[in-house]
Amino acid sequence: MHSYGIRLTNFSDLRMSVRNALNSPPVYQFSAKANSKKTDSALVSKVKYLNEKYERFLERTFPRFYQLYSTFLKGFRIFFTEMKEIRRIKANMAYRKIQFHQLPYREMERLRQFRRDLIKAIPVGILSLPPFANYLVLLLMYLFPRQLLIRHFWTSKQQAEFLDTNHNMRKEAYPEVVDGLMNLSRSLVDSQLRKQMLDLCKKVHEGCHPDVRELTAVRTLFVGHPFGIQQLSVQQVKVLSRVLFLTPRLPSLFLRYRLQSHLAELHHLDQAMLKLGVGQLTDEEVQAACYTRGLNSVHLSPLACRLWLAHWLTLSCSLKDAETSLLAHGMVLLSINFPSSSKG
Repeated sequence: MHSYGIRLTNFSDLRMSVRNALNSPPVYQFSAKANSKKTDSALVSKVKYLNEKYERFLERTFPRFYQLYSTFLKGFRIFFTEMKEIRRIKANMAYRKIQFHQLPYREMERLRQFRRDLIKAIPVGILSLPPFANYLVLLLMYLFPRQLLIRHFWTSKQQAEFLDTNHNMRKEAYPEVVDGLMNLSRSLVDSQLRKQMLDLCKKVHEGCHPDVRELTAVRTLFVGHPFGIQQLSVQQVKVLSRVLFLTPRLPSLFLRYRLQSHLAELHHLDQAMLKLGVGQLTDEEVQAACYTRGLNSVHLSPLACRLWLAHWLTLSCSLKDAETSLLAHGMVLLSINFPSSSKG
């Protein structure tokens, strides 16, 4: 009986040992996972090392190509990060059931700029669809970066150069806008408004910078006849489209619709910016905002940009939705003679 009791005890201990062994993870599994992690880490380190070695080789042997290569890599990273941010904003809009004009300024500006980038990138994507056409597209992108590449793929030097070039093309339309205002002003029935408009145009023609109060004094003329978007001639609408970097090569109906919608969008952006406060914007954001609104801010100091933007917001945020035609004309009137200032 005694030996039988010992055997029972040993059997009970054995059963407990088996149960513990089943409940505890096998040692070889842990070892396999650890080895897998070490292998992955070693592989990533090796790839990173080879990539850095390759980049150093490019930088040393082909410096110009390396600059292009690094700019493209950085551009792709920024672009995909921005795509994630746009998805987040869109999802938030759908969840909260809000529209574009109800967004905060920075989110509104991101959506606006992303749409413009996408419109520019879509034709390039379509051109690269046929077999082997991507090589031709890459060559064209290398030869014509200003026309085909979006801003993410410009170097800092190219960015300043291309913004200058684009503004110079836009600035060619400025005298025509002022001449159009002056010609229409001569036919105004109200003698006081006629004199105010002619004095304003003459002042701009003579190279003087107008005051915001001079523009708001004639704001009623921009609601309907003669300076409202729907009342302007097709040629004047085309000229104003060039001021906003919109293509003028569209039928009249589409031209007016696009111009009106972009001006309304700009008006909403200004209201959101005023709510945020210009003082909350970085120097880069202020510079970009001035450029969007007609001023070549590339060679202006941050202080000069903030001063001009404050004047612009005074005009824009005092206008009603029906008076947005004055915004398009104000882009010319407030920027054509604005004093230049070196960066500092």
